[in-house]
Amino acid sequence: MTAVSMVLTLAVVVMWLGTSVPWPVALVVGLGIDGGWLATLAYERRLAAQGDHNRIVTAVGWCFGLVAAGVLVAHALTAGTSAAAWLAVAWLPIAAKALWLVHGLWERTALTPLALDAIRGIQQEARDEAAVARARLHAEAATEETRLAAVTAAGARVARVQARTAKTLAGAWSTLETARQGEGTGRALTSVTAPVTAEVTPRWELPVWGPVEPVAAPALEAGPALSDDELDALVDTIRTSQTPALSYREMAKRFRAAGHSAAETRLRAAWNRVVGAA
Repeated sequence: MTAVSMVLTLAVVVMWLGTSVPWPVALVVGLGIDGGWLATLAYERRLAAQGDHNRIVTAVGWCFGLVAAGVLVAHALTAGTSAAAWLAVAWLPIAAKALWLVHGLWERTALTPLALDAIRGIQQEARDEAAVARARLHAEAATEETRLAAVTAAGARVARVQARTAKTLAGAWSTLETARQGEGTGRALTSVTAPVTAEVTPRWELPVWGPVEPVAAPALEAGPALSDDELDALVDTIRTSQTPALSYREMAKRFRAAGHSAAETRLRAAWNRVVGAA
């Protein structure tokens, strides 16, 4: 663009001044303008190569560029029918000078190939780390989603099993309670236990959920070894042998460990009488 601007400036000066002065003089004027512009441009480039800058040289270069543009504009205004065509190229000197300015700024920020390779390596490493981090996050998210789904499914299965178990236990307990509260239950138990414990109406209690202790002696003995009064006195003695009083289960355990024998029904009846009397 600088070369084209110089050629146009020289041609315009020769055509413009050639009618009023000899053409060699016009040629010298044109070459002077172009030579001065080229000289200042070359000196400015030399300073830029040394890492230096001179504002005076830059100002002189801009002055030569403005003079060349002014010559083109003046010729365009006096060209008559071809004025538009000359005005279209009158901006070339200013544009060429601006491009040289941009090129100088680029040279100030230019980097060596080694530095560019290092920058590219750093950028590639950063992209690789970002990609690995994204992949790790996606994998962790998928794993966590799978784990939550498995835990939720297992929890739902456990809840369903617990609900079915609770429903079954509730039904069984309701059946036992209904049987306990029934009118025929007391009469049936009385008719069964009356031959063993006369004048005693047993109260059927719901079973206690817990460990079952083996009974050493048989549930029904061959013959009563103790009378009711003796059995009551023995039960009361064992029951009150410790403070607080022993429970029925502990009392029965110590009763049989001491070598005494009594049917479970008679022992329970004696316990009820002792506790009722107390």
